[in-house]
Amino acid sequence: MDKFTTLTGVAAPLEIMNVDTDMIIPKQYLKTIKRTGLGAGLFSEMRFNDDGSENPDFVLNKPAYRQAKILVAGDNFGCGSSREHAPWALLDFGIRCVISTSFADIFYNNCFNNGILPIVVSESDLEKLFDDARRGANATLTVDLEAQEIHGPDGGSVKFDIDPARKNKLLKGLDDIGVTMEKTPSISSFEQKTAAARPWI
Repeated sequence: MDKFTTLTGVAAPLEIMNVDTDMIIPKQYLKTIKRTGLGAGLFSEMRFNDDGSENPDFVLNKPAYRQAKILVAGDNFGCGSSREHAPWALLDFGIRCVISTSFADIFYNNCFNNGILPIVVSESDLEKLFDDARRGANATLTVDLEAQEIHGPDGGSVKFDIDPARKNKLLKGLDDIGVTMEKTPSISSFEQKTAAARPWI
């Protein structure tokens, strides 16, 4: 998993509340267990018309936001069914940070295990970030995980809170398995002592 330290990129405003995981990646894309290629299906029911053509009104189809790395979204992002394909699709598209006032718990946890930083901010701070994101090609934000700050294009900043353990995982690029593997010397030592003391096990 790639480390997350500082991210600078265009922020796309997705001003919709209650974006569920089926909106993020519709069910027809769930047949694969590969983490790559799902970016093509991200928000597909909003990005594309019935004939397969792009919907020019959807934010990620607008020229300024096609390379967005940050998503500023409405309240309760990632609600609905617990599909890990949702963060996979975001990451494959190129989005490494989602900012909202709240997230569904399972989606929130899945983000950390896939190298995406979900940031919870207040309603007033979210509106400031929406203002920044509405600037199109000038909608560049910098997210500094170590300092726990978001810096806007005009020099303003927003602070955010994050669980220290989750912050450490992202800074080091570790998922849950990676965190366990950090303890390999202690695990090996315990197993050796156990084998010596109870060889019949």
